[in-house]
Amino acid sequence: MLDDLLVEAFAIVREAGRRVLNMRHFDEQLIGGIVLHQGKISEMKTGEGKTLVATLPVYLNALEGRACMWSPSTTTSPSATRSGWAGSTSSWD
Repeated sequence: MLDDLLVEAFAIVREAGRRVLNMRHFDEQLIGGIVLHQGKISEMKTGEGKTLVATLPVYLNALEGRACMWSPSTTTSPSATRSGWAGSTSSWD
């Protein structure tokens, strides 16, 4: 069922990211979101938008009421402290 909603759900998250965070998911980030949704590991370098990518499958899985525990793994402290902003997309009206 979730695979049938993937395109529309990702479009909603992409738009919310643009409106709320002023950050637009790039096509490569959408592919990363699909990889994560499939339960696979997606390796990304510093600055490629791991936190933004993670918002895609989190929203999709939340549509079914499934709990989503996620934490982008990073070794750089700026990325670790910056990651709190992703939750603000959930309050978009």
